[in-house]
Amino acid sequence: MAELSNQTTNSQSNFFEQYHFSWEILDVFLEGNSALDIYSFMGQLRGEENVASFLSGYGFNLDNPVLRAELFGTYQEALQFIKRYFLKEGNIDGLDLAMPPEFNLITDVNQLFLLATREHTEVDKIEISLWAGVVLKVMHTFLHADKDLRHRYFSAIQTQIFDRFYKIINRDNNNNLFLGDEHSHYKVPLKEFVTKSKKSRESIIIKLLHKKENVAEELFDRIGMRIITHTKFDCMRVIKFLTDHFILVPHNIKPSRCINTLFDIKKLETSLKALYKTAKKESWDEARYLKEANIVCENSAPENSGQKMDNQHSFKGYKAIHFTSRQLIRYTNPFMREFNKVKKWAKENGENEASSMILKLDTSTISRDLMFFYPFEVQITNYESYIQNTEGEASHKEYKSQQVKTAIRRLFLPLLKLKNIEF
Repeated sequence: MAELSNQTTNSQSNFFEQYHFSWEILDVFLEGNSALDIYSFMGQLRGEENVASFLSGYGFNLDNPVLRAELFGTYQEALQFIKRYFLKEGNIDGLDLAMPPEFNLITDVNQLFLLATREHTEVDKIEISLWAGVVLKVMHTFLHADKDLRHRYFSAIQTQIFDRFYKIINRDNNNNLFLGDEHSHYKVPLKEFVTKSKKSRESIIIKLLHKKENVAEELFDRIGMRIITHTKFDCMRVIKFLTDHFILVPHNIKPSRCINTLFDIKKLETSLKALYKTAKKESWDEARYLKEANIVCENSAPENSGQKMDNQHSFKGYKAIHFTSRQLIRYTNPFMREFNKVKKWAKENGENEASSMILKLDTSTISRDLMFFYPFEVQITNYESYIQNTEGEASHKEYKSQQVKTAIRRLFLPLLKLKNIEF
């Protein structure tokens, strides 16, 4: 009877386990929450077999020694990254905490996962488990950043996007910058044109860690440019010029990534339409029209200058037109160009073993030409607004500092709660 009772109890236990939901995980699927915000990052796993199944589902087979070594390398890199950016030993604004010594003894990633998944009641062991979760969150972010397939084509992507703009940006004899051709009347004067250099890997990781969308595919600012005009009206003229010359195509703009804090667009539309009508009717010259148009633009600022920005760290007084476009990139594999030369040589050099082996090589799986869309950011603002944007809270240094602090709070929140630390 006792054996039957135990069987019944075990059966009931298995039965209830099927209906025991992890509400944090359900929130990821149903509410759009991020897995990085789960209290115990790997808490749903139990034992080595469960960890191996998870890694297989994630995409890593640890029976492969190369993948195992790569994952351990990512672990070591994550440790150094955490110390450098998130702890006081590497960043004066970081947390006054030290990585537990247990993490220096890990020689295999399985050990890390087991530290993160074991259930503990002692506070010190719970702390180690939460530390393991922090490390795994950073590792997860590294993997997403490094496994973006398009990363290997970055140089070609950057060249193709920037070249479209460089070809229509010129200087006159007085070194004045403008959009347009020197022989054409259709020009837009510029104060400055700046392209964003390649975002460092560290910056990418920090950005991914503070974003809800913790996926490298969702980073839109790896390539970007800032166009600074003399007046607000010239900001409008820049957009018109770029679309008139098909440098930007409206159909490739990402709607959810468009931000305008320079103008109340409805007010501006009404005022400029009326001005245009009056100017044509009264045959104004260009100088008078530009003067009046600039006044209209200055009087069309949005009432709520603190419009909510897409980026939570952007300065509330930030004034610019900001959008993401996409460009179709064409990439030709340089290997195939060289291989075709070798193949031509093999055909011309008759019957020999080397030629025969070369001609038999199957290159059908090697990509020749690739075509894909890639996003890039454009910021347009007038010089006065640009100066305001770069002062005080809007400074780049402060912006980066706030990103790091947000990433710290996000990664370490369970640990901060456990130790009653405010940050």
